[in-house]
Amino acid sequence: MKKPIISGFIILLAAALITCKKLPDPAGVRGVAVVPAIEDINPGIFDSKNLESSYVEFSITVPEGTTPDRISVEASYNGNPEKVKVAEVTSYPATVRIGSAEVIQELGLNQGGIKNGDIFTLELVTTANGLTTRSTAVLQVPVACAYDKDLAEGSYHSVSPDWNSEGNIVLAADPGDPNKIYVTGLEEIEGLTEDLGPLVMFINPATYNVTVPAKAISSEAFGYGAITYAGSGTYSSCDGSYTMYFDISLAAIGNVGTYKFTFTRNP
Repeated sequence: MKKPIISGFIILLAAALITCKKLPDPAGVRGVAVVPAIEDINPGIFDSKNLESSYVEFSITVPEGTTPDRISVEASYNGNPEKVKVAEVTSYPATVRIGSAEVIQELGLNQGGIKNGDIFTLELVTTANGLTTRSTAVLQVPVACAYDKDLAEGSYHSVSPDWNSEGNIVLAADPGDPNKIYVTGLEEIEGLTEDLGPLVMFINPATYNVTVPAKAISSEAFGYGAITYAGSGTYSSCDGSYTMYFDISLAAIGNVGTYKFTFTRNP
């Protein structure tokens, strides 16, 4: 981070007006009648190294006082409109476990062609009082590697062209929670003292999404007071890399924008 970036932020403020046009849902009627929900997802990926026996598991709940005749779980692949039924429940709440091999077979796919980054979509179709509707509850199931704590921590190289920052940092998993990651070094790269750190990141074990609660990590940054990071991102479970988007704030100015950072493991 350099002072011109901050000065530019103070001088230049742009507002973007975005208009959205609501389009009809090609899948049909959604969110009508009984509306179920998908909850307690764990795990939420298909393990690319074990497609024969990996699975996703989740609960299906319905609003109190409602009892649909049945709820079917339909699967599709990589945005293809073709859908197949892979499960059905008639009592609620229900715990559903769906295997990757089963979905691949039902969709007529070649297991050898499934790769990391592919997405299976699970949707709920509800029948109640003679009305069948497609729920707004949708689960995106990525194909990825199973979580390995040892791959999520260690010596990393951080790069952010937008924030004009590059250097080595250290990630360490909490001894009691392998999905809680401590980050040190982001501001030491800039020659600052991280007297308020470390920054804490939380990896969602079901989706590998990363969240970062707002935290000041240095009490003095470039004469603007404390510097605070917050944000979100994704963790790649196959190579241990992180793609992060940090909202950065300075005590004397406030928020100075959102910046992309990539963390890759050092050899």
